[in-house]
Amino acid sequence: MSKKYFLEILEIVLILSFLLPIRIFLFEPFFVKGSSMEPNYYSFDYLIVDKISYHFTDPQRGDVVVFHPPFDNKVYYIKRIIGLPGERVVIKDSKIFIYSPENPQGKELKEPYLQEHYTSGSKDITLGKDEYFVLGDNREISSDSRSWGPVKRERIIGKVIFHLSFKKIIDEIKPLIF
Repeated sequence: MSKKYFLEILEIVLILSFLLPIRIFLFEPFFVKGSSMEPNYYSFDYLIVDKISYHFTDPQRGDVVVFHPPFDNKVYYIKRIIGLPGERVVIKDSKIFIYSPENPQGKELKEPYLQEHYTSGSKDITLGKDEYFVLGDNREISSDSRSWGPVKRERIIGKVIFHLSFKKIIDEIKPLIF
């Protein structure tokens, strides 16, 4: 074996030994599949998910997270956190109300990211100490906590920290091409 060949193998091993722990423990790439998060996230959008932060902080309302749904350990879903542990979430007349110690009378949730989507159905649920209520941004078609209940914290993989939308890039360059 030549010295050059040995150095190339050593370089690959060193790079992998550095990158693999980052990929396994800190950040993980995902592609969006489906339309439940439109118009904010489209099918085939590329995401980087921070897997470490939630070991030190709690998920917050509005965070977009990747998780295993309660009924399947092999698939990943992307949704937005709406309700936090211990809160009561009420969906009524296309509005969401959050009841908590800070807001015992309830407070309507304002969601500027929805862009004309509305929240269908009705629901009244009080979350347990490690449960989160998650909804897709495309509420009319999303399969989410309204149909299968809250998500336990242990099932949350991480928070989306980087998002690359190929659809939005194409939409921006179309006028330049045509």
